[in-house]
Amino acid sequence: MKLAVVLFNLGGPDSLEAVEPFLRNLFADPAILSMPAIVRRPLARFIAGRRAPVAREIYARIGGRSPILEETLAQARTLAAALGEHETRVFVAMRYCKPFSDEAARAIKNWSADRIVLLPLYPQFSTTTTGSSLADWRRASLAAGLAQPQSRICCYPDLRGFIGALAGLTREIMAKAHADVSYRLLLTAHGLPERIVARGDPYRWQVERTAAALAEQLGIVDWTVCYQSRVGPLKWIGPATDAEIRRAGADGKGVVVVPISFVSEHSETLVELDMDYGKLARDAGVRDYLRVPTVGTRAEFISNLADLVRQSLAQPQAGARWCPAAYRSCGRV
Repeated sequence: MKLAVVLFNLGGPDSLEAVEPFLRNLFADPAILSMPAIVRRPLARFIAGRRAPVAREIYARIGGRSPILEETLAQARTLAAALGEHETRVFVAMRYCKPFSDEAARAIKNWSADRIVLLPLYPQFSTTTTGSSLADWRRASLAAGLAQPQSRICCYPDLRGFIGALAGLTREIMAKAHADVSYRLLLTAHGLPERIVARGDPYRWQVERTAAALAEQLGIVDWTVCYQSRVGPLKWIGPATDAEIRRAGADGKGVVVVPISFVSEHSETLVELDMDYGKLARDAGVRDYLRVPTVGTRAEFISNLADLVRQSLAQPQAGARWCPAAYRSCGRV
């Protein structure tokens, strides 16, 4: 069997010149700005133009480009090797920059795959990430004329391999901790406006599942879930990661920051967590600041993703509701 697996990710600019187009694509997404296209598209251009100078400064601090494509391609190669029982190719579809879903769909068409499995690299489902990527894939798939059977993986917030990889990385970092410092784990995830959650998005509920599973495996008592990367005037879910860093400093604690919604390094880990929040921690009197890497190509994570692909092949229609009924946007229905 010729198996095509499509890895979905957000993407990131590959040069400083690509920053504004990347932002324009982001804000033109109806999952991000839910308004008619006649209003959304010019507003996206305006917002992108306003934010581009600050965003370019962020990417300039990490070499002028996002590393997310290289990291995702490495995950694709590792996953393909783990699925050795099939003739497998893993394709990458970024949401807001090349390679887009259209390019992946055309490549799969030319390769004449027998089966297609859609695999988001977002562990927790949100309409703004997985939901948006899958909607764009449906459009691209139809445009490319893909008629092969397709199955999709919704989410895996407490996947054994994902939690195990996070736990292993956290233990490795905590081995560097100072014996005379009491540490608090900050389990940080990308934030989301409250109004999106109020419309039934299950993201926060799934993030909390990830956090609880990780804390249980580590046997940690002093931990909290927090959210980063807030932008704009809307009220976002909290508590905010920067506020929790300040609170830890006031409590005389050290901090171990664990990114639990990202599976690869990019600007929000390399700049926001490492640089900006690292400085904030020093200024706030945090006794020690440690940051756990993302899971990347960690063997147990990739192995368990391969298991999810196999399960999807065996039961392509398995999709009973998993989130509580209050979350109307559950990705499995």
